[in-house]
Amino acid sequence: MPILLARLLRRASRGAGLALTMAFAIGLPGCAQVGYYAQSINGHFTVLHEAQPVSDLLADPSIDPRLRSRLIEAEQIRSYAVSALGEPDNGSYRSYADLKRPFVVYNVFAAPALSLKLHESCLLVVGCVEYRGYYSRESAEAYAAELHRDGWETFVAGIPAYSTLGYFDDPLLNTFIYLPRAEVARMIFHELAHQILFVRGDTAFNESFAVTVETVGVRRWLAAHPDAAIEYDRYDAHRRQFRKLVDGYRKRLAAVYDSSEADAEKIANKTVLFDRMRADYDALKTSWGGYKGFDLWFATDLNNAKIGSFATYNQWVPAFMALLAQEHDDLPTFYAAVKAMSKRPEAERNATLAALDGTPAAAAARALLDAPMQAVR
Repeated sequence: MPILLARLLRRASRGAGLALTMAFAIGLPGCAQVGYYAQSINGHFTVLHEAQPVSDLLADPSIDPRLRSRLIEAEQIRSYAVSALGEPDNGSYRSYADLKRPFVVYNVFAAPALSLKLHESCLLVVGCVEYRGYYSRESAEAYAAELHRDGWETFVAGIPAYSTLGYFDDPLLNTFIYLPRAEVARMIFHELAHQILFVRGDTAFNESFAVTVETVGVRRWLAAHPDAAIEYDRYDAHRRQFRKLVDGYRKRLAAVYDSSEADAEKIANKTVLFDRMRADYDALKTSWGGYKGFDLWFATDLNNAKIGSFATYNQWVPAFMALLAQEHDDLPTFYAAVKAMSKRPEAERNATLAALDGTPAAAAARALLDAPMQAVR
């Protein structure tokens, strides 16, 4: 089915258009699923329609100078991804689209009241994943409201970039092109990593692998571009401290939910932990001199969906970093080892990663992830 779907989508993107999209959607089971796939397909077609080759834009003398500079830098980053990181050399990130909105998609996460286990959506191509993506905030919030009515805690997250896993040439987007250069590099390296490897139905495996590639890639790129390091270290330091704060409370919440206490006591302890988390964030923000980059995250309800979504991207990163160390930091060899691991049953993959996670190399990786970029280059 994934190959068939990819072929159908490719044909539609080359001119069969909406008629083929709807003909395909009508053949899907369930009215809700039809609507979901239709918005996904049409939303991606809109992105492709807005994309223009970077070479054409750079040849236009009227292009905004700031955009020109950013596109040139992005193309250099794209070439680095191929030459230094062994990522795919294709048409992805060789075009640019201005979507005139801050995010390309909005992911909906949901979790029970007393668990960090995320609600899964089983979809064509990607299998079962721990979120569902929409191209409009209104649609995402409507789905979140539906889940909330069914008793789920929900979180709608704006996403600046995504990967079509190599089925299409993903464009550069206005949603991330103006971020610090190393952050643009991080996103490109991350999304291209999904084109190297994607396991249907294993979100933690896929995202942790991509985060590992992005982390290594950015550190190597910064070593070759020290002029970008100071800007990025300041930007990334806040994120690292935020990540450490959330991860600490995630572990404490998990311990509460796994305990033998009554549900009422668990709910009370959950409330206390969220209150403490807000207070710790306020103290952290004070140490930042008033930086408010994560205020929006704390402005809406703290809940299990929000905390659970955080773990999805980082669960196995230290284990993958340990595996990379075993492969003498050689990325192509590392990719081959991860591909071999991906062919094993999920339980075996997780057992292997858990074993790696307990090694000294994984402990060193955790320390490295908490360290400033300048300290480890």
